[in-house]
Order: sequence, then structure tokens, then C-alpha cells
Amino acid sequence: MNVLKQTNFTHLGAKKPGKVRDMYLQPDRIILISTDRHSSFDRIIAHVPCKGAVLNLSSAFWFRETADIVPNHVIDIPDPNVTVARRLKPLAVEAVVRGYLTGTTSTSIWTRYGNGERKFSDLVLADGLAKNTRLPHAIFDPTTKEDTHDRALTLKELVDEGFISAALLEKVKSTALALFARGQEVAARHGLLLVDTKYEFGTDETGELTLIDEIHTPDSSRYWKLDSYGARLDAGEEPEYFDKEFLRIWFREHCDPYNDKVLPEAPPEMVAELTRRYIAIYEQLTGLAFAVDASAPVQRIEKNLAKYRID
Repeated sequence: MNVLKQTNFTHLGAKKPGKVRDMYLQPDRIILISTDRHSSFDRIIAHVPCKGAVLNLSSAFWFRETADIVPNHVIDIPDPNVTVARRLKPLAVEAVVRGYLTGTTSTSIWTRYGNGERKFSDLVLADGLAKNTRLPHAIFDPTTKEDTHDRALTLKELVDEGFISAALLEKVKSTALALFARGQEVAARHGLLLVDTKYEFGTDETGELTLIDEIHTPDSSRYWKLDSYGARLDAGEEPEYFDKEFLRIWFREHCDPYNDKVLPEAPPEMVAELTRRYIAIYEQLTGLAFAVDASAPVQRIEKNLAKYRID
């Protein structure tokens, strides 16, 4: 099985590589190619076969499921790894929504709780709560979207530092919470808990708020199995999860992933398990079989994008 580490197409417009996606900029649209790069701790930590296709197809499913809540940027899905989207002005804020006291990164609510923070959005949490406890209600816990390292800021700080206007931030908050409620509803019907997620938004020439990037994928979201959650929480065990948390935990146990110049190689068996989990959650959530020819992804993508050439 081939791994799609990067693309270098010369006929799709100016290339702008992201952490996971290769983006090609055209005058009124953007070609988003989801690679198999795996990003955590603000860097690439592995390459996971089929991951890009799972992310792109998962987003396509969720964009359809939430189109009644907010417009999205999708124009076409011409290939399992590709979304052709409207080119919009992205907001400098990531709309993070959290439903549980969990996480391992520096901006996660569990890390901040462990460091003594108790007020999160409109919630003030008590001392002594266990990791993975469900919050009284989902909270909007945004971060900045910056080139170096995202920062968790209060709503007032985001406005005061000029990241976003107060009116637009309020609209982002209400939209993000509505999207999360829909995500939790759909996930529960399929035996899953949508634990937390992040959304990215942009605006068009009229200022209309539009959902961009990805939505409710295993990369941007955390999922746990619904039926075993309660018993495992009571036993002090980690929930059964589908996301990349186990690989994050491994790196935290074997290195300093934020500061070490060179990271250890991700164990092959863990990479293979991550591929299995990504495919499993896609199939469980959508009810569709994952059937993607990954033998020659670059050639397949180039063929499927022929109509978007701008030679």
C-alpha cells in the first residue's frame, strides 16, 4: 500500500503546503489534497496509509450532514483525497468545542486543568475531577490560529488582541456549538461519543460565515465508544477510542515532542493500527464501505483533477 506523503503538481496553481494538506491556489477556488501526513505537537510525527482519503471522505459526509446549519466551502469531491473548494478569507481563530475533561496537548482542557486552571468558557470546574469526565455542557474554548503555536485565549482576549470582532466571534460560537450538537447526535446513533473537535471558518466577499477546512474527522475530533464509556470511567481506565490519542501518548512517553529536534520513528504496528481505526470509524459513522485504490495515489489524483488544470 503506497503512502501519499506529498504532491507536487505544476498545473493546479501556486502550491501552499499545510501540516496535512497540500493546497493549490486558483483565483476563485482552492484545491485541497489530503495527504497521509500525520500531525501532532505542531509537527509531522508519522505517515499513515489511507489517512488522507479517510479524512477527505469523512469531511464530505459531515459537510452534507451539517449544510442546514452553516454554508460550507465545498464545490466538488473529484477524488477520495481531494476537495475543490471556494476560496474564502479564513478567520484567525480555531473554534474548539469540548464536551469532556480530557486531552494531552498543551492547549487541552485536561492539561490546563492539571496546571490549576478552573474556569473554562462559562464553566467553573471543581477540584478533584477525574480525567475523561463529561462536562456539564459543551463549551466553546477557542484558540488562535497562528504559524508557530496556537494559544488558548478567552473571548475577550481574542477580541482585544484583534483576532476577530466581538459580533463575528459570537456568531462563530453559536455556530460551532450547533455543529457540535449535531455531531454528537449523529455519533450517538452510531454508538460513538463525539468528545471534542475544532472547526475553522472563513468569510466570503459579503461577509457570510462559512465552514472550511474539515469537520468531525478523526484528525480534528476525538471519538470514544459509547457503550463502554461509563464502566471504563468508573474503573479509572481510558475510554475505548478511535482517534490518534494513543500515538500522541506514545510520543509523550518516549520523547519531548514539542522540543526534541529529532523524534523517534513511530512504531509500524501503531501506524497500521491507526490506519485500521481511521477506516473503522469512517465506516461506522457513514455506513459506507471504504473502498479506495491506494496503489498509485498521485497518478489517480492527477487524472481526477484534469478538469481543474489552469495551464
